[in-house]
Amino acid sequence: METGRKTTANNNSIPIEDKQAAELILVNKELLFQNEEKEKRANELVIANKELLFQNEEKEKRANELAIANKELLFQNEEKEKRAAELAIANKELLFQNEEKEKRAAELAIANKELLFQNEEKEKRAAELVIANKELLFQNEEKEKRAAELVIANKELVFQDEEKEKRAAELVIADKELVFQNQEKGRREIANKELEIISNSAKRASQYSRSLLEASMDPFLLFHLKEKLQMLTKHPSN
Repeated sequence: METGRKTTANNNSIPIEDKQAAELILVNKELLFQNEEKEKRANELVIANKELLFQNEEKEKRANELAIANKELLFQNEEKEKRAAELAIANKELLFQNEEKEKRAAELAIANKELLFQNEEKEKRAAELVIANKELLFQNEEKEKRAAELVIANKELVFQDEEKEKRAAELVIADKELVFQNQEKGRREIANKELEIISNSAKRASQYSRSLLEASMDPFLLFHLKEKLQMLTKHPSN
């Protein structure tokens, strides 16, 4: 309308009715435009109301979900506190286990050293056992040799025992022979004494005959004395 008024002011030569008609046309257009805008606004308002209703419903849903989420969050917080308490206990347990592991590790280190020492001792014992086995094998071979020598020695001993028995039998015979020889020796000694006596008698007879010969040179008496001496020599017991 201000535009229409300006037009009227600027165009003083246009009639008033035409001006009013023109202004009315402009007002109608403006009103039509405004109605269209109102309808658009009304449509937009309907849409906005629907959107607002939807948003309210969504807000209620979100509020319900938020309530549920809060309950869930409260539950989770309680669970977290429980988990935190359990975690504190677990940490203490883990600390205890770590201390036990350190103790076990120290004991394991000692056990490893002990095992290493035992393995070294076992290796030494194994080496000594190898030497002992070689020594035992040598001793067994020596025992077998000694056993073979002992078998031979036993055979030799049996042979020697048999020889000893033979020698013993021979010795018994020799003893008997020696007894017999001793007896014969005694007899020989007696015979020798008798022979010595006879020899002495013969010597004395010879001396006697020589003295007689020296005293008497009779041939007949000499012959008779020779026969007597021969008889004494041949038969000394007479």
